[in-house]
Amino acid sequence: MAKDKIAYVCSNCGQESAKWIGKCPSCGQWNTFKEIRIANDSGTMAAKSAAQHVRTARNDANKPMRLRDISSKDDPRIDVHDGELNRVLGGGLVPGSIVLLGGEPGIGKSTLTLQTILNMPEKRILYVSGEESAHQLKMRAERIKPTSSQNDIPTERHPDIPTSSPNDNPTQQPNDNLLILTETSLEAIFTHIKEIQPEMVVIDSIQTIATEDVDSSPGSISQVRECAAALLRFAKSSGVPVILIGHINKEGTLAGPKILEHIVDTVIQFEGDQHYMYRILRAMKNRFGSTSELGIYEMRQNGLRQVSNPSELLLTQDHEGLSGIAISSAIEGVRPFLVETQALVSSAAYGTPQRSATGFDQRRLNMLLAVLEKRVGFKLMQKDVFLNIAGGLRVTDLAMDLSVIAAVLSSNVDTPIENGWCMAGEVGLSGEVRPVSRIEQRIAEAEKLGFQHIIIPKYNLQGLNTKKFQIELHPVRKVEEALRALFG
Repeated sequence: MAKDKIAYVCSNCGQESAKWIGKCPSCGQWNTFKEIRIANDSGTMAAKSAAQHVRTARNDANKPMRLRDISSKDDPRIDVHDGELNRVLGGGLVPGSIVLLGGEPGIGKSTLTLQTILNMPEKRILYVSGEESAHQLKMRAERIKPTSSQNDIPTERHPDIPTSSPNDNPTQQPNDNLLILTETSLEAIFTHIKEIQPEMVVIDSIQTIATEDVDSSPGSISQVRECAAALLRFAKSSGVPVILIGHINKEGTLAGPKILEHIVDTVIQFEGDQHYMYRILRAMKNRFGSTSELGIYEMRQNGLRQVSNPSELLLTQDHEGLSGIAISSAIEGVRPFLVETQALVSSAAYGTPQRSATGFDQRRLNMLLAVLEKRVGFKLMQKDVFLNIAGGLRVTDLAMDLSVIAAVLSSNVDTPIENGWCMAGEVGLSGEVRPVSRIEQRIAEAEKLGFQHIIIPKYNLQGLNTKKFQIELHPVRKVEEALRALFG
């Protein structure tokens, strides 16, 4: 048996080295190199055997091909029967892809995954749990989908695998194609995969899986790396999609080596505050779609509910007479929604004023405060400024600039903005209001929710058919014009 090789990998960026280095030459972090053992070729026999068993007859897949001979047609995506998850994935799950779902403990990763696969009775799915027992998963499945309690969910050792028609109604028929396996050994998992031949595999979680070829504890850098690489080879060679669930460390990043994010095709972050009922699904990396999409869920006792119209949930119904609140028409991906911006300006209790932003880039907040002071003439140097995006949302749309400035000024002068006003516009360093993209969708969303006035950049009026909108448009070129329209 060949001797295992020793390598050193940076836990922050995944940079490899033949020897230990104090400072990583790639990311510049200190003391991040960890020793790992690289298994020899015999260490992945289980993964290769399982992949060969379900590999399709494509003998020419590994031969060099001319670019013109390669088909450009996309494989049909797998519908997961979840509109929010389909949108974040880019239209569905790609066959042979490997997806990493990350989030804080207790945020609802396992609930989202189990809820999704329970609504896919036409697929034979293997759910591998290394954290919970089969009894715990059964109780969660009954809570999420009470109709599934009519029949027990079969475990992996069930001798017969019943099939269900794709036309079955998932709300009436139990999912008999879902098999539960409580296992942490990678070799045992591939053995069961070879016997079952599932159409989808879920690993909960990747930090609990270990292979015998690596001499370290589960969750270590070497174990996570080797297990993820073996699952990647299986997914690509067999065409079976694999969903990995990962933990988040105290820094807020995915636990394990950074190379784990490089290996997978899609990285999805499940965010939200455990004290609030909203959960946000965001794609951090997607080889098959856009990374600007996001899905919104509402946590309930019986699982996660899709929020098709987040604007109504993100807006406070009654803020009349309250200063420091402005409504902005933002877009994330292809979805427009109205979000509430809250600001609080107060005198600095200490010598250095505080600048704090939740759900918004703090550096951009500092830039907007400088524009407000230099171009408009409001002195905020000796005042604390706190900014919050309501609903726990993190927005990266530049059209939020105008609402941030309006909310800060409203709190500074303690004058509320009248109901029925919203705005969208990017603010430049010279105080001009720059145009934003997809202005028609922003206006239509504001009009649908009953707003009577919207402030937009004047440049966006070019080519815009204003007659089809009932909402009153207020085009502006500078920040002063927008503030004059709001406060008179």
